[in-house]
Amino acid sequence: MKARYTKYTLQFKRPSGTSRGILTKKDTYFLILEANDKIGIGECGLLEGLSPDPLASYEGVLSTLCQQIENDLFDEANLINDYPSIQMGLDMAKRSLEAETPFTLFPSTFSKGLTALPINGLIWMGDFSFMQAQIDQQLVAGFNCIKMKIGALDFDKELQLLAQIRRHYGSDQIELRVDANGAFHPDTALQKLQELSQFNLHSIEQPIAVGQVEKMHELCQKSPVPIALDEELIGIQHQSDKAALLDQIAPAYIILKPTLLGGFKASQEWIHLAQERGIAWWVTSALESNVGLNAIAQWTATLSTDMPQGLGTGSLYTNNIPCPLVVEKGYLRNENSLSWQFNL
Repeated sequence: MKARYTKYTLQFKRPSGTSRGILTKKDTYFLILEANDKIGIGECGLLEGLSPDPLASYEGVLSTLCQQIENDLFDEANLINDYPSIQMGLDMAKRSLEAETPFTLFPSTFSKGLTALPINGLIWMGDFSFMQAQIDQQLVAGFNCIKMKIGALDFDKELQLLAQIRRHYGSDQIELRVDANGAFHPDTALQKLQELSQFNLHSIEQPIAVGQVEKMHELCQKSPVPIALDEELIGIQHQSDKAALLDQIAPAYIILKPTLLGGFKASQEWIHLAQERGIAWWVTSALESNVGLNAIAQWTATLSTDMPQGLGTGSLYTNNIPCPLVVEKGYLRNENSLSWQFNL
């Protein structure tokens, strides 16, 4: 078997009206396997600042991985155990190589273009007029579930923004999800959650920083806004540790990012443990290219869920890999009249 990897730099769009300092580009890696006149493509979607993968040794590990695969010496446990995005890329590449076509990893009615996945719309942070314009666009586009970041602005200003949004759009028009990315201080988080509850939010992601298990459990018990764990799941590999975390915190939701969790098997394990405990979940991309997004969407489509997923990220880039994925009326679907253009 032949194995190689290639690096690709994705360029973000930056809508006018957004604040400075947001990401402008992101490097990703494609792992390519070849055997028996077939090709397999996987994306190692490194996300600097959030991926737990050690950065300094990343390309060296990819190079060693390719050498070991070619020489039939690969030992996954020893080489990439600490590299969840490489685990994900290898998982994808193997499934792609074994599949009937390289980009149909999980055959289903979704991959055939017969069904679609509901997704949430994304709102860039900015002043209210800018955000309201985006929400208007999302409504016209057919979205009824919107996700927006909080914690970056002055909290009182964020409350004002949410209040204005709710004056224009009731909870029967828009399901609002917010993501704090751990921005709240543990001592004031509950007060902020109580203030946020007036806006009939669906949920809040990661209100406080990771690693504060007792405090997060307390918030989950007392918060009037359902709490979803996101970054809290990253870096936890063993099933017993996953179960312990869910038992200790008891959140309302968990959010699954397969690229950051070590692939589909690891993410499926989280789902199984969550369902045993009555914890709901949804899947979110981690800013992968369309290659990774396609695989995650196909996998999600096999999970029998009708909750809006966080999979509307394909349009964030100016140079994404052209593919059949289409966002239409709040859904992600596969338009089989379009084709892949992967020439790397």
